[in-house]
Amino acid sequence: MRVVDTRVVYENRWMRVREDRTEYADGTPGLYGFIEKGPSALIVPLDAGHVWLIEQYRHPVKARFWEFPQGALEDGEVAPEALARQELAEETGLRAASMEHLGRLHFAYGISDQAVDVFRATGLEPGEQSLEPTEQDLVVRRFTVAEVDAMVRENVIRDAASVAAWHLATR
Repeated sequence: MRVVDTRVVYENRWMRVREDRTEYADGTPGLYGFIEKGPSALIVPLDAGHVWLIEQYRHPVKARFWEFPQGALEDGEVAPEALARQELAEETGLRAASMEHLGRLHFAYGISDQAVDVFRATGLEPGEQSLEPTEQDLVVRRFTVAEVDAMVRENVIRDAASVAAWHLATR
């Protein structure tokens, strides 16, 4: 498949929706729309048999969910580990002595190009949160590993990236 034309359909500071007109090898035309977003980081804070999760409201699905701290930059570039440390500190107040890169995933590569670097954070020290205005209702809570295992198994944690990251962090 080759792209014969492309246009931006919508754009804001967090994302861009792009539409590509394509042509398949046999000449059949196609159309593909997708979301462009910058890379993000997801952190599994795991220390002494405990795990920290955040709970927040997710507007597209109109509900609150438990998930691992995660986020993306709006502008500019930063190394994945630096982004992970920043997001962990902002959302939970935790600072990690060690950040182990577990892999790179894609949130939903059928509709978005956004990648997520997954880290396991250990050697955790508490500190002050630095929440953005959109995170005012964010809740942070410490769970045991067994509790998080049960939350994944019982479909309490529904964020696909968090479920996949848990698998990477505990394998």
